[in-house]
Amino acid sequence: MTDTPPAGGQPAAPTPEPSADPPVAPTAAPEGPPARLWDRMRDDPQYAPEHLALEAVRRLGPEAAQWAARARSEHPDVSSDVLADQAARKFVNLARLSGAVSGAAGLPGAVLDVGVLAWTQARMVLHIAAAYDVDPLHSDRATDLLVLQRVHKVAESARLALGVAAGRERADALFGLGGQRPLGRVMLQLGVRLAQMAGVRAAKRLVAKIVPGAAIVLGTWANSSATKDLAERSRVLYRRRGTAVPEPRRP
Repeated sequence: MTDTPPAGGQPAAPTPEPSADPPVAPTAAPEGPPARLWDRMRDDPQYAPEHLALEAVRRLGPEAAQWAARARSEHPDVSSDVLADQAARKFVNLARLSGAVSGAAGLPGAVLDVGVLAWTQARMVLHIAAAYDVDPLHSDRATDLLVLQRVHKVAESARLALGVAAGRERADALFGLGGQRPLGRVMLQLGVRLAQMAGVRAAKRLVAKIVPGAAIVLGTWANSSATKDLAERSRVLYRRRGTAVPEPRRP
């Protein structure tokens, strides 16, 4: 028996057989960042990962919490490890698909590819957190995303950068940022920052995504490999966090 494909890109609830490894639901097309987030990242590419992390917790955190609550309600005996593994498989499949269907339209396509990948990875991390009863809506999840995705080495620098990005969001809402900068340079900077967040670190990988043909093969491999590595780091972190004292809710 297979799971019913859920809406919104969420991984399906596990199958009722307690001894079976729950199958992953058929994979839909990966969803990318919302249009307003793309605008924000384009206007402020230096802090693109921080803007993405903040928006991911706001927009995807509730989705992850609802998925975990529904899965546990329908299958009370399911373990956190089983839920986390299923979430990881679901989003690794989505990451692989994003590498196969985008990135063949020059620099804009390459930026789109890494943006969709970074968003898919953020969704996966929040679902894995929820699988281990770690609150995916907590403000510290944005910090976790930046450290797990190796944008920042330590939580302190990630929190500082998130504070700057949040302040720039507020300033942009009031006064507008952006300015008149060459679009090509902005796109390149945005692509590099998002590629760093998504784990596609080598410059040659980003360049290869611009080359038709090579983009599809390399994109598929690089996306799934980076996402698998991120899933393992996330499981290690939240398995440990899930057994610790619950963290207080932050505004």
